[in-house]
Amino acid sequence: MRKWSGKSGYKKFHIWRYKHITHQQFLSLLAAVIGFASGMGVVLLKNLTHYIAEILKTGKLHPYHYYFTLPFIGLLLVVLVKKYLIKTEVWHGIPMALYALARKNGIMDRKTMFSSVLTAPLTVGFGGSTGLEGPAVATGASLGANISQFFHLDEKSRKLLLTCAAGASLSAIFKAPIAAIVFCIEIFSLDLTLVSLMPLLIASVTAVITRLFFLGGEYLMKFYDIQNFSLENIPFYLLLGVVTAFFSVYFSKVYFATEKWFGRYKNPFVRIAIAGLLLGFLIYAIPPLYGEGFQMMNNLIGLNYRAFFEHFFFPAYTSNRWVVTILMLGLILAKPFATSATLHGGGVGGIFAPVLFTGTVTGNLFAKFFDNLGVMLPSSNFTLVGMAGLMAGVLHAPLTAIFLIAEVTGGYELFVPLMITVAISFTLARLYSKHSVYTKELAEKDSLLTHDKDQTILTAMALKNLIERNFVSVQVEENLGDLVSAVSRSSRNLFPVLDDDKHLVGIITLDTIRSIMFDITKYEDVKVSDLMQRPPELIFSDDRMKVTMDKFERSSAWNLPVVNHQEEYVGFISKSKLLTAYRRKLLAVSTA
Repeated sequence: MRKWSGKSGYKKFHIWRYKHITHQQFLSLLAAVIGFASGMGVVLLKNLTHYIAEILKTGKLHPYHYYFTLPFIGLLLVVLVKKYLIKTEVWHGIPMALYALARKNGIMDRKTMFSSVLTAPLTVGFGGSTGLEGPAVATGASLGANISQFFHLDEKSRKLLLTCAAGASLSAIFKAPIAAIVFCIEIFSLDLTLVSLMPLLIASVTAVITRLFFLGGEYLMKFYDIQNFSLENIPFYLLLGVVTAFFSVYFSKVYFATEKWFGRYKNPFVRIAIAGLLLGFLIYAIPPLYGEGFQMMNNLIGLNYRAFFEHFFFPAYTSNRWVVTILMLGLILAKPFATSATLHGGGVGGIFAPVLFTGTVTGNLFAKFFDNLGVMLPSSNFTLVGMAGLMAGVLHAPLTAIFLIAEVTGGYELFVPLMITVAISFTLARLYSKHSVYTKELAEKDSLLTHDKDQTILTAMALKNLIERNFVSVQVEENLGDLVSAVSRSSRNLFPVLDDDKHLVGIITLDTIRSIMFDITKYEDVKVSDLMQRPPELIFSDDRMKVTMDKFERSSAWNLPVVNHQEEYVGFISKSKLLTAYRRKLLAVSTA
């Protein structure tokens, strides 16, 4: 009897699959597997974080040490894990998945399957002011990408399953499958077709069921007594949209400014020392900044101000409504700094939860401010709507904001006010920046996929793969005889002219010398420098594909030279090869 081996079994499985299962059916099957794996990743993340937090809370630490020291210890542990255990940097989750789609054809390193699981619980469990949704998406997306690679799926299928895994993770962590599907369309620019819809649905539902089985059906945010929508409150919802847009821009500006400031320090231990000191001070002064903050959000939604302010320095003064208003404003202003210090100082986490937290406080502060003026507004309604408004403004995901708030709170009574506030906030925030905190850096590097199919294809193409290097070069000081010798050795009709330092100084076409190339009497007298011409455009080796296409369009050339920024010759790119690569990529990324 033939001995069975893993390799032969793997081959037998593929033969059986090709005979009995269609590609679409196989994608749906893998979507279920990926949904379960993503759900388990969320369960592991949540349980590890909760376990760490509970151990620390039951300790005998003095509050000073508890709030001031633990975030620094958490950041230090994260840096040590990254440096000595994982031995690689851990990207922020959602941008990492977006980059894999745009630049890596849906391929992700295997280490990303567990790197966030090891580092995010240390960050959040020790009080880092961030969330777990980004690490959950990173874990799920990596699982989806590596499962796809294991089964040798094509690029289109890899990207689809990576997106499904990212959506499944979000679905599991928030128990919001509809919002997760919308999120994939808005943030991951997924084209919702019959081919992509079923795997996405299956992955999202499977992830939610997995989460329900292991973590139960409790919502992250409690569903309280939401009042019915009243027409007389429309002006206030419009104004809330303006307010949340303002704080969305503030959140984004702080986030990017802090990232730039921390970027000056290359030593990770210097960054965590600064971040730990800043975090310790902020959390000690404003305790609600500690950790994810979902319990604090529930206190505000339920109007339980006593529990929300119980750890502040002067709890006796929190009975004064204007003191509470000022404290909440300070909390809104401080939260972006705490989150940014956590993430840019070396921690691993996401900004979903901090944005929801800031939006919760903003909405509640808005209602309380008008209550102080004698205008009674439904505080719970405005608290939840403010959450969506800030999410739309910071993340640039208005539809996700609407459906997420509806799903995580367990009710859909607020659809109309949600749409009003979200539309205003998103529109005004877009005036400040076309891109969100997730996509701005990727967009600046031309590594962002969008719903613009042409732009998506150009982003997915790599310039380095199109460079042709089989051109015979000539030296600028050589003569016609040397050039004719180069022609005899070349299969191309274009010749780069270089100086002694390999700099490109010109080009010569075969047509230029065709009439004189057989006149031996001119071989010594005619110099290469007399025959060469400057190319109509230069392509730099780090040019974006859109820039490259524009240069071909302006020059009407069929071949353009590629140089580095020292103008050292690299090779040529031909328009025909560029267009061929474009057509192939169009077929690869198409979901039709």
